[in-house]
Amino acid sequence: MRLPHGLTSTCKGPRVLELWFDFSCPYAYLASRQAASLGVEIDWRPMLLGGVFRGTGAGDGPNATLSPPKAAHNYRDMHRWADVFGHPFRMPSSHPMRTVRALRVLLALPHSRWPFAIAALYATYWERAEDITRDDVIATALRSAGTSEHEIAAALAGADGADIKDDLRRRTDEAISLGIFGAPAWVIRRPSGPLLIWGQDRLDWVRAACAGWNPDTEPPHDGPRTVSAQPAAPGSTLDVYFDVSSPFAYLGLTQLPALARHAGITPRLVPILLGALFRDIHQAEVPWFAMPPAKQRYVGLEMSRWARWWGQPFDLPTKFPQRTVTAQRLCILAAERGFDEGVRLAILLGRAMWAEQQDLEDAETLRRLLAAAELPVAWVEQTQDPAVKAALVATTASAREHAVFGVPTFVVNGTHLFWGQDRLELVARALAGWTPKGE
Repeated sequence: MRLPHGLTSTCKGPRVLELWFDFSCPYAYLASRQAASLGVEIDWRPMLLGGVFRGTGAGDGPNATLSPPKAAHNYRDMHRWADVFGHPFRMPSSHPMRTVRALRVLLALPHSRWPFAIAALYATYWERAEDITRDDVIATALRSAGTSEHEIAAALAGADGADIKDDLRRRTDEAISLGIFGAPAWVIRRPSGPLLIWGQDRLDWVRAACAGWNPDTEPPHDGPRTVSAQPAAPGSTLDVYFDVSSPFAYLGLTQLPALARHAGITPRLVPILLGALFRDIHQAEVPWFAMPPAKQRYVGLEMSRWARWWGQPFDLPTKFPQRTVTAQRLCILAAERGFDEGVRLAILLGRAMWAEQQDLEDAETLRRLLAAAELPVAWVEQTQDPAVKAALVATTASAREHAVFGVPTFVVNGTHLFWGQDRLELVARALAGWTPKGE
């Protein structure tokens, strides 16, 4: 039988790649459909995501505590990635469904049946939105995957066995021991230790890692990457909300000049005060600190990984967090002079904090940075002007009104909001005329 789209059983590369998953995760579904494009043998690793959440201190998972704007963005984000990858996607009205039964049935099947069964069970959940908690629905999915009636009956019966239940618990515990905190999680076993990459949106990293790249010690073997972009559709606009207090805002800003040049647009810079926005929307002032330890450690790694990927300097500051209200007011003044001067100063300020161990709360440091940018050092005093203060208050209020909940946030054509430096490729698509389905 021919393998379903998105699955492979033939090793074409130097690595075997583990894909840790649970049927309840939409991003894991999308990752499973993209697995074949990686050109390596996939070692399917089922785990109980709820057990991972509880075991890592995440309670019922991140979705349980999302603010309404972030929840709305995540819902759009799932559909956007499905559209980009070209896979059908339908959100079940009963999501999230308990998948423990489906996972145990999978474990009770012959291992040779797994790729087909995984594809069919994912289609049941995320393409047809059927109730995967029911044995008859699971059985129908397995029949569509070519599983015999004898194998189905044996798996349904075997799923109640203590050995299968223990196996799922053991696998979930192993996932936690690997530092996994969510799905999909890609793991490459190396002599130096397992390499973990999280997300359906890190496929380029996974490909490079399968070819030997170590994202924690070196740049990509073929050199730093850049965000690709096609010419923007006529009339396209891009608003960029940022605060240099965020490492990901700093990293995203470093890519903005090239994106603007390739797309042929002039972005509008919107400096905001992130802490004030977080207080307004009742979000933790430093979200990184509020994450479960496993995710906190991984996100710390990701900061450096993005810097290596893009060839940017990065050194986690010893003083963190820093109050950037004066720095952001300086960005207001620079942005008034135009995009080129505004983004140049913003990158300098971000690099000072996130690569050079400089203190953005220090007025003399800010004067030196202004001089390096060939901008008036007197701006430091001008940041105390009521009009400049009011401007930053206004941009922060505008961010809240436009459903911004973090930085960097990119708004294309005043309508399509993308959060994160890791969504710049989607931003480029939207500027070129792509309209995500349903938006």
